Amino acid sequence: MDRVRDLASQKAAVIFTRSSCCMCHTVKALFYELGASPAIHELDRNANGKEMEWALREQLGCNPAVPAVFIGGKFVGSAKDIISLHVDGSLKQMLKDARAIWF
Repeated sequence: MDRVRDLASQKAAVIFTRSSCCMCHTVKALFYELGASPAIHELDRNANGKEMEWALREQLGCNPAVPAVFIGGKFVGSAKDIISLHVDGSLKQMLKDARAIWF
C-alpha cells in the first residue's frame, strides 16, 4: 500500500491501469482531452503490479481495482466515479485545484 500511496502522490493526477482494460483507456483519454498529463502506472507491466492491484482492491476498496484515479494525492475513484464527476462538471475543477491543468 505504501508503494501505491507514494506513486499516487508524485504527480497531480495519477491513474493505475491495466494495458488491456478498455475503461482504463477511456479514463486516460478523458484526462488527455481535458489537458491533463497524468502519471500512468500499468499494473500488468509493473513487477509489483499484482501487489499494487491487491492493495487497491483490498485496502482502498476499489472494485474493480483499475482504473484507480488519484488527484492531488487523494483517491477519487474508478471509471464510473470519474465519468460522473466529468458529467456534473466537477472533474475539471478538481484537476485545476490540484494544478493538473491550468485553464
